[in-house]
Amino acid sequence: MLDTFSLQVYASNKLAFSGRAKSLTIPAVDGEQAFLAQHENMVAAIVPGELRFQEDNGTEHILAVSNGFVEMINNRARIFCLSAERPDEIDAHRAREAKERAEEQLRQKQSIQEYHVNQMALARAMARLRVKEK
Repeated sequence: MLDTFSLQVYASNKLAFSGRAKSLTIPAVDGEQAFLAQHENMVAAIVPGELRFQEDNGTEHILAVSNGFVEMINNRARIFCLSAERPDEIDAHRAREAKERAEEQLRQKQSIQEYHVNQMALARAMARLRVKEK
């Protein structure tokens, strides 16, 4: 029990996971950030990408997540993000279309805000495709 921590992954429309975990790796602004049991209390931003964790029974999980944050307090990690999808929930064709749409939008003249919105859409689509291929 000392080598595990409580983990909940909340998406805007569901509870994607709730249980005990041995490790957690989140996509962060400057790369990846890993958490183990007894990690110091903190809050960190999550960017679109691959979220990985290992359950206490050794089962590995990977999710495609969008923007959000992780809160690690008192050996309990809670993740709040707009979306969290397992590989079997991802429609690869739809993700490819979203990637192509975002790339096309990025080629257009646009405001700074539109640029950032399209950049995030592209990052989310690419993360979904990476997770689906694993």
